[in-house]
Amino acid sequence: MATARRPRGGRREPGSPLSRHGCALCGHRRLRASFTKSVLPAPSTRTKGHGEFFPAGEEHCACSDLEETQGAGRKNRNSRGLSRGADLTHVFCAREAAPVIKSYSPELIVHPVLDSSGAVEEVEKWLPRLHALVVGPGLGRDSLLLNNVRGILEATKARDIPVVIDADGLWLVAQQPALIRGYQKAVLTPNRVEFSRLWEAVFSSPMDATNQSDSILKLSQALGNITVVQKGEQDLISNGQQVLVCSQEGSGRRCGGQGDLLSGSLGVLVHWALLAGPEKTNGSSPLLVAAWGACTLTRECNHQAFQKYGRSTTTTDMIAEVGTTFSKLFTT
Repeated sequence: MATARRPRGGRREPGSPLSRHGCALCGHRRLRASFTKSVLPAPSTRTKGHGEFFPAGEEHCACSDLEETQGAGRKNRNSRGLSRGADLTHVFCAREAAPVIKSYSPELIVHPVLDSSGAVEEVEKWLPRLHALVVGPGLGRDSLLLNNVRGILEATKARDIPVVIDADGLWLVAQQPALIRGYQKAVLTPNRVEFSRLWEAVFSSPMDATNQSDSILKLSQALGNITVVQKGEQDLISNGQQVLVCSQEGSGRRCGGQGDLLSGSLGVLVHWALLAGPEKTNGSSPLLVAAWGACTLTRECNHQAFQKYGRSTTTTDMIAEVGTTFSKLFTT
């Protein structure tokens, strides 16, 4: 459920979505209507190869446990991209990780180039066909890989391609905020720890944790009004102009890899929302609408899986709920 953020004391913030939309429920309904009627493409209008999805930097084996790192990237690429409607998912990874990643699914197209000296040039060859880029899950902090990802991000920005950055991709941004500052097709998806790290990198001072809504607004503004999604008990979403709160019911179970589901789904939904444009999203920012959709989907998948498996719920169980949950939320 999406609401506008009220400050403490119950008063509305001037210019907040709540004061514009009139009430939280109306704002929620308007977002869902925008997403369902305008953002989702009709399958009959699409052809093979339209909607390719390229998560970069999500798999490698340096500076991390091999199984752990590959698992994070696999969940993101295979389950979030393909199951959410992307036609193809390309994986750019380190050479050592490639055989294991290929074994996960025959539907993945694996490029073991990310740890090579010519990684940027190799990825650039695919950019003309790329519709969205996800950077971070499973990336790690190896200096060679991070340097290559830095070059890939610059090349991607030059082609005006949407980018979703999560996990160790956010660590890279915290080291060099200018890398993404002002790029309007970027979405950052930090948890609270990652958000605090970004805040300190940008403002050189500790964050005031008493007003999360104000903090996400200021961080987005300081980064050039790029879209930021702060994951938490409620997901906060801001583009520096307004703050949305996604309070769709989830569960008390926070699965490892759940954030990868969000970032992978968001890569697809951002592309769809930008194709629709603000004229079809009731004037709302397409990236805000896409972020709300991805947050709502992820939280409801968690809720549905928890109803079946309780405390033993894993992200794999959540993945199994994506298809039916998406239909329930947005196509019925």
